[in-house]
Amino acid sequence: MFQATWILYGCSELELNSLLAFQPLEDLNPIASSSHFPPPSPSLPKIFFNTYSSMASRTVSKDVITLKGSAAIVAEFFGYAANSILYNRGIYPEESFTKVKKYGLSMLLTQDDDVKSFMASITSQLSEWLEAGKLQRAVLVIMSKSSSEVLERWNFNIETDSEVIEKGVSREKCDKEIMREIQAIMRQIASSITYLPCFDEPCVFDVLAYTDKDVAVPFSWTESDAKLISNPQMVKLHSFDTKIHKVDTMVSYKADEWDEEE
Repeated sequence: MFQATWILYGCSELELNSLLAFQPLEDLNPIASSSHFPPPSPSLPKIFFNTYSSMASRTVSKDVITLKGSAAIVAEFFGYAANSILYNRGIYPEESFTKVKKYGLSMLLTQDDDVKSFMASITSQLSEWLEAGKLQRAVLVIMSKSSSEVLERWNFNIETDSEVIEKGVSREKCDKEIMREIQAIMRQIASSITYLPCFDEPCVFDVLAYTDKDVAVPFSWTESDAKLISNPQMVKLHSFDTKIHKVDTMVSYKADEWDEEE
């Protein structure tokens, strides 16, 4: 069984078979949607434009980006990024993932039905909030299974073009340019194992979603805390921009004891 927990500060909170947590950010009321997924039991398999160029000139035709289309791009990106994090951080064994082609890269997706269903529900809800201009941040949190100590937080901060929300206008940007920006982030996630501490114990993960105070929280969510790390180390990753939603990525983590001693 999984749990989804949300925390609305100054509002109410809920849970959807994962975990959400709201934490006040100035005038925002972060909702945290968190998914608490432990690794499976030992008896089961462990798991989750067109361009024209010539010698003389190069012309790039931009694609029209709508609010709905931008929300779908960002939500889908989060799903692939979350799967990549779960794979590269060893939350589930590599044999439980399968390779697919996405963003011009070989990406890995979990084949566990429960995790796939959970991730689908999360990305669907994120897309809804993104389209409404209500989502401020999504965070994937990795914790110790035994102690629930927070070990890593993968932050995806989101800025939304308010004019698009208010007036319903569209924007223009080349699809391939967006893909190249996402590729850079995915490559950084894959290379994160070179500097992030190794986990020496079983871990679980939560997904937190921070939204505006007036957001309608799904009835199936329950409360959770914000799952912060005390004095974390932080690494800023690349960002991508659809011209409607800009996503800034950062990972914060608990330093190894020998790092702290140095």
